[in-house]
Amino acid sequence: MSWTLCTSGAAISKAGTGVNSDIRISGAILAAWSDQAEGVANAITRKDWIADYAGVKANFKGILSDLSSDLIATRIVNYDMSGYTSRSEAQTILDVLRDNIIRNIETLKDDKNKEVM
Repeated sequence: MSWTLCTSGAAISKAGTGVNSDIRISGAILAAWSDQAEGVANAITRKDWIADYAGVKANFKGILSDLSSDLIATRIVNYDMSGYTSRSEAQTILDVLRDNIIRNIETLKDDKNKEVM
C-alpha cells in the first residue's frame, strides 16, 4: 500500500530543509507514515482511494498526492524540530500543511467531487 498516493520525495520536500537526516533516509518509518496517511485519507473521505486508484482520472490524482504528502510531512516535522532555524519556523510549516490538509479533506469528502474523480 505504501506510496500509492505520493512519493517520499514530495513529503520530504514539503517538510522543509530542516528535516532530520535519519528520517530523510529511513525507508521503513516513511513507508509506515505513508500507509497511515493513505488510511487516514480513505477513512475520512469514506472511499478506498488505494483500491480505486487506477480508476481515478489523471487530473484528480494531484489532490490525493497533495493530501497524502502533507499528512506525511507533518509527521516528518514533528519527529525532530531541531533542524529548523526556530520552533516558529517548524510551526509555520505545520500550520501551512494543516491548512492545506483541511482544504483537501473537505474537497475529497464532498460526494459531488468524488463522482467526477
